[in-house]
Amino acid sequence: MSWIAWIVLGGLAGWVASIITRNNSQMGIIWNIIVGIIGALAGSWILGLLGVTEPLTFSFTTFLVAVGGAVVLLFLFSLIRGKGRR
Repeated sequence: MSWIAWIVLGGLAGWVASIITRNNSQMGIIWNIIVGIIGALAGSWILGLLGVTEPLTFSFTTFLVAVGGAVVLLFLFSLIRGKGRR
């Protein structure tokens, strides 16, 4: 994927993940993009550990993997910060 596609996919995935984890009011567009891109990489890495290989192309499957990875990343970040759900 081109770097512009990574930014768009990362921004959308990070935004959706921040809504799911109720962090949307605390995050801006830059953090959404960063979390989404790292989430896409983490999600594809986790799937690789499970034996599932998905090419990193701009598709709905890649978007779901990015959102899932970003949700996990935001959840872990909230645990580290000590603001886990009670």
